[in-house]
Amino acid sequence: MGSIADPGELTQPSFDEFQRQTSLMTSCTLLWKELSDHFTSLEQDLLKKSEALKAKLKTLDTQTKQSLQELEKRETTMNSSIEIALGKVQENKVLAINSRNDTVTEPEVDDSEGLLLKLSSFCVKMNSLGFWKFVIVRKKELDVMRTKIPVALGVCVDPARFVLEAISEVFPVDTRELKSDRVNDLGWACVLMLESLIPVMVDPILGSERMLVTPRVKERAKEIAETWKKSLEERGGIENVKTPDVHTFLQHLVTFGIVKKEDVELYRKLVVGSAWRKQMPKLAVSLGLGDKMSDMIEELISRGQQVDAVHFTYEVGLVDKFPPVPLLKAFLKDAKKAATSILEDPNNSGRAAHLAAKKEQSALRAVLKCIEEYKIETEFPPENLKKRLEQLGRQRVRRKGLLLQSLPINEHASNGGPMPPAKAGRSTNAYVSSFPTGPTFVSRSPPSNPYVYSPEAAPPAIAGPYPGAPMNYPAYGGYGNVM
Repeated sequence: MGSIADPGELTQPSFDEFQRQTSLMTSCTLLWKELSDHFTSLEQDLLKKSEALKAKLKTLDTQTKQSLQELEKRETTMNSSIEIALGKVQENKVLAINSRNDTVTEPEVDDSEGLLLKLSSFCVKMNSLGFWKFVIVRKKELDVMRTKIPVALGVCVDPARFVLEAISEVFPVDTRELKSDRVNDLGWACVLMLESLIPVMVDPILGSERMLVTPRVKERAKEIAETWKKSLEERGGIENVKTPDVHTFLQHLVTFGIVKKEDVELYRKLVVGSAWRKQMPKLAVSLGLGDKMSDMIEELISRGQQVDAVHFTYEVGLVDKFPPVPLLKAFLKDAKKAATSILEDPNNSGRAAHLAAKKEQSALRAVLKCIEEYKIETEFPPENLKKRLEQLGRQRVRRKGLLLQSLPINEHASNGGPMPPAKAGRSTNAYVSSFPTGPTFVSRSPPSNPYVYSPEAAPPAIAGPYPGAPMNYPAYGGYGNVM
């Protein structure tokens, strides 16, 4: 038998080999676990992506089915809609022929029904020029005409063409020989007619989802829009175009569904430049500016137009991002600074107190109107603002009384008051540049009328109101179809 090895001789090599094997097994185990975790993670990611892809495919399939159903519905209703529209056109044609053949006594315009009959008589005869002349001299009856003009347009053989012809004297270019920016700016009448045309052109079956306008008229509307854009250069650019012209142009685009994506930046500049106009937030949405609203609001805030910014935030639901109360307080603070700067102006020492008070009163009224309109009395109690407004009013009355007492009797005007200094009693032109030049602080947010957020009067001026709620415009994509 061979000799048995001494256990002491084998202990050290065996232990080293055991440690090496143990280390190798540990490394393999860790590597296996790492690879296993990696592949498990990949598998989970693939499952998640697979589920997300299935969800997207399901959503896409649902949307496709809905789109196909909608297209089928639009296709199947097209003939019916056209038949209804043609039947209505035929009826209006018969009315127009009869009205020309018959000797009809002109209706008396002594009440709302008489107004409707008169408007309808112009529409039946397609007398767009007579219709235009009749409307532009009745600005004081604006509220009634808002309700009657759409009804009257309904009896036109071609209401869209009728409106384009009616406003052609001043839009896209004012062709009148005698015109005055102060008295005869008729943008309000153009906007009124274009707004009134929308409910007349809706599809009798699908409603505002499809607007019925002939291709020829729609093409004419596009040509008018291009003419207006080209005229911007002649007017000195966007900065010098009048706000009523801007409003008419944008309303024209929305009414006829001719918004162009490549002109979105132009629309944005025009809207910001006329942001104090009451209908601008709704028009901005209808022009496809929804995704630019945040930047537009920030631009308005940087310009000191916080009140306008508040109106935009509520229109597009960005109140959480732009809380109204800090904006309104900042606006009042800026107005106070502006009033102080007016008082310190040596060139205006005679009327400084009057102008400063007027500036602050205008700001207070605009803020109070916002608080009331958006029901934020709990967040911004209006009591102190009302007291300050009353205080400024009393101070103004006292100053006027002192001025009366200081003047000789023969200098009093027939109305019992002093003759104002040159231009002191004149209101600024109601239709000013979209970016008016002003004193140290320029804010066009508050309208002069304390209770009407007028889309017509220039913000720092005293001008006539444009009452009545604006049209609720759907997204511009809904106007893209023609008969």
